[in-house]
Amino acid sequence: MKAKIKADREMTELPPAVDLMRDHDVSRGVVLRAFKALAKDGVAEPVRGGRWRVVREGEQVDRRPLDERIAAIIPAEGFEVGAAFLSASDLMDRFGVSRPTVTKALDKLEAAGVLASRGQGKVRTVRAVPIREERS
Repeated sequence: MKAKIKADREMTELPPAVDLMRDHDVSRGVVLRAFKALAKDGVAEPVRGGRWRVVREGEQVDRRPLDERIAAIIPAEGFEVGAAFLSASDLMDRFGVSRPTVTKALDKLEAAGVLASRGQGKVRTVRAVPIREERS
C-alpha cells in the first residue's frame, strides 16, 4: 500500500478493507494490521465511518468539528449579522461531506444562536458573529 500511495499523488483515501481482502486474498485481521502499520508510519489515519485517509507529508488538516469550521467562515469571509449565509450545497462542496452531516452542523449553529432560518428550504442568515479565539 505504501508504494501505491507514493505512486498515486491523487489518492486521498485507502480502499475499503473488504476490497483489499478480496484483491490480496488476505483476512480482515491482516488488512487491519496493515492499516495500523500505515498509521504508525504516518502515512494514513482513520476517519469516521471506518474509512482511512492518506496523510501527505507537510499537509495541514483541520480536525475541528464541522460546526466550528463552518462558524469560522463567518468572520473569515466578513459575513455581517443579518446577511444570508452559504447554502448547504455550497458547504457540502467546500468540506466534501454529505448533506445530513452539513445539516447537523448547521442545526448546532442555529441552537447556539449563530445562525437563524425560517423553515425548510429558506435561506439561513447570520444571527451573531462568532468571536475568534486566539491560540498561543
